[in-house]
Amino acid sequence: MTRPPEAEFAADVADGARAMALSYFRKPLEVDAKEDRSPVTVADREIEAFMRARIAESFPAHGVFGEEQDPERLDSPDVWVVDPIDGTKSFVTGHPLFGNLMALLREGRPFLGQIEMPALGERWQGVSGAPTLFNGAPCRTSDCRDLSAALAYTTDPMLFVDEDRRAYDALFGAVRLLRFGGDCYNYGLLASGHCDLVLEIGLQPYDYLPLVSVIEGAGGVITDWSGRALGLNSGGDVLASATPELHAQMLALLDGLQVQKTA
Repeated sequence: MTRPPEAEFAADVADGARAMALSYFRKPLEVDAKEDRSPVTVADREIEAFMRARIAESFPAHGVFGEEQDPERLDSPDVWVVDPIDGTKSFVTGHPLFGNLMALLREGRPFLGQIEMPALGERWQGVSGAPTLFNGAPCRTSDCRDLSAALAYTTDPMLFVDEDRRAYDALFGAVRLLRFGGDCYNYGLLASGHCDLVLEIGLQPYDYLPLVSVIEGAGGVITDWSGRALGLNSGGDVLASATPELHAQMLALLDGLQVQKTA
């Protein structure tokens, strides 16, 4: 299958974003705090400005939803979703597991998704109806179908508070192995078959929408905690699994805890 021109465009933008991120990485850098106390740097702001400028130049009618600037033209049939640095906490502490994310929504549904890992030289790109590519070659999720055998990730267990802590405790007790950290990198590992399940809480659209096409094109499943498709208005509690069978088991576990989320 010939990949659409938007895929080549996204890859080209990621090349530029990679160079910009690496020019700041592990260099003296002022770190500001947003209202929610999450860190932000000049690198976040400049990379998103670059991505938006490239989109405006190539697709002036398309909308944009990003982390650092206000949304634009969200009523357009085509909307780009961008995260200039996913994992800013990693970025500012010299840890290489930070990413650059892009998605293209077509009529509200993810059509293209991309995970770029600048410090690692790794990239996953998914396009609706086509196999996900890892550095240009097709990749595939694992064949894990049993929760007790699953190798799982969540970025930060401290984000599971109050009643949501039950979801974390259930995951920890149900899977073979649970690891932490990684942000968007976990989903690339899932797409390439190195882990089997990722459970996250409280993500924003620019965190999760770029992952959808990557996971689905590799044979996996990604939804909210109630099994609903992800969109701009989802609640941000995300489950991604290597197989439908594994996904169904984890959804059933969450359902039994009554921790499903509403949009």
